[in-house]
Amino acid sequence: MLAEADRHWLDAQAEALDSDNAQAYAVLPRLAGAQLFGLGVPRAIGGQGGDVRDAIEAIAAVAGHSLAAAFTFWGQRVFIEYLLQSPNQALRERWLPALLDGSLAGASGLSNAMKFLGGIEALQITATRQEGAPGWRLDGSVPWCTNLRPQGFVAAVVVQRADGGAPLVAALQGGQAGVERSADLDLIALRGSNTASLRIEGARLAADELIHDDANRFLPTARPEFLGLQCGLSIGLARAALATAAQIGGAGRAVLDAPLAEQRQALDATVDGLYAGIADGRFRTQPEALFRARLALADIAQAAVQLELQASGGRGYHRDQPLSLARHWREVAFVPIVTPSVVQLRGELARRAAQSAS
Repeated sequence: MLAEADRHWLDAQAEALDSDNAQAYAVLPRLAGAQLFGLGVPRAIGGQGGDVRDAIEAIAAVAGHSLAAAFTFWGQRVFIEYLLQSPNQALRERWLPALLDGSLAGASGLSNAMKFLGGIEALQITATRQEGAPGWRLDGSVPWCTNLRPQGFVAAVVVQRADGGAPLVAALQGGQAGVERSADLDLIALRGSNTASLRIEGARLAADELIHDDANRFLPTARPEFLGLQCGLSIGLARAALATAAQIGGAGRAVLDAPLAEQRQALDATVDGLYAGIADGRFRTQPEALFRARLALADIAQAAVQLELQASGGRGYHRDQPLSLARHWREVAFVPIVTPSVVQLRGELARRAAQSAS
């Protein structure tokens, strides 16, 4: 899936992509050159064919080398997925070619929307009809959005209509009047992912820039792909940490063989269940199973990095050793907080269980 040259580039740049944004500009062209963005996209519209499971595996493959690059990949591919599921064919035809070749960045500003879907918080962007003018005026903010490439981006956002109608799923373009990108957020890690915030003041939204006119219908339909693609981050990181732990264990650490095998089995079983649920469509009507898969993968990734630490021993604390432990430790710390976070998912499962019980 990844050519040797791409693997070597990701390995060589992994620390830089984690600690600063100097190489952020190069990630999309590199992944696009490997034809990764078209996986799971029909050939008839310019993709590589297959389904979303192929895209998840590709994100996992990249995450095994650099979570920052994989997080960028996720933003790009999930925006492509929104276009694939949108009834707005003209919007898809306008942007899909540039998204596939990496000349345009796609950003998923739907973290707030997914929290809204779970009843956690209100929408943070308002759409107001203007008298005598078509479309809407948008005002609000997106506190956190990945893949806002300064060279050009389009971001998906959900906006609350001031007239009380169904929320809208809209697309905002970098550089358009009323849309202001912040400087990259000062993150602990993943600095090469072009993660920033958006301030929206008086931006115009035309009817032909709608991904969907009813977020309450669109979001549950898109959620399996949103979360499934996100699971690729945990899958790739867990695989890499387990492989490293097995490779560097050495004499005296045979005691780790059993827990390593246990985590590999748990990972394989969870991935199989994830792919089965995506393939048969059950996650659209039974999202609880998808939430549990996401939580299980987060736990497995944490356990895998812990085993990598135990296998590394004191070498893991030496900067002059070619070990990935420190970066993996920072990367796995991000997995529980990416929206929907582990806390949010557990809260949603508890809420649904209480509803069923009553």
